[in-house]
Amino acid sequence: MMKRLMAEGFGTFWLVVAGRFEAKDLLPYWLAQVVGAILAGLVLYLIVSDTPNFVGAGGFASNGYGAASPQGYGLLAGLVTEIVMTAAFLVIILGATSNRVPAGFAPIAIGLGLTLIHLISIPVTNTSVNPARSTGVALFADGPALAQLWLFWVAPLIGGALGAVIWKLIDPKDA
Repeated sequence: MMKRLMAEGFGTFWLVVAGRFEAKDLLPYWLAQVVGAILAGLVLYLIVSDTPNFVGAGGFASNGYGAASPQGYGLLAGLVTEIVMTAAFLVIILGATSNRVPAGFAPIAIGLGLTLIHLISIPVTNTSVNPARSTGVALFADGPALAQLWLFWVAPLIGGALGAVIWKLIDPKDA
């Protein structure tokens, strides 16, 4: 159960491929993540919009590239960043939940890893590494968030594949 809760976005698909997540649970898990993220986005929108000075949600912590990037990074930078960060995150998850490491420390490693990933990639894309997270706020954001959402679904899929391959090279006996 804990391993299920530590999986993120499309990285979960690659956890299925790696034998760490039940295939039958994949679609319900994805659906629950997306619905939960949309509900969270709605709650945040209701909070920020309940002010007389509200003129729009702005970027609303949405992900983006080009003018929607916090520091103006382009499409290629955003794509590479999200792929590499998602791959790194999946390697962290697989390593921290390996049978070869002491039980109970996975949440620490995964949490610190995700913190580092955010510190690196917030300036580039506002950090996704999870399509549900990106979708939840994009639906309420002003600007190009919805038009650019495709990147934050495609990059985690590619990054998850890369992370799974890297993990298999690091520890081919782990399943």
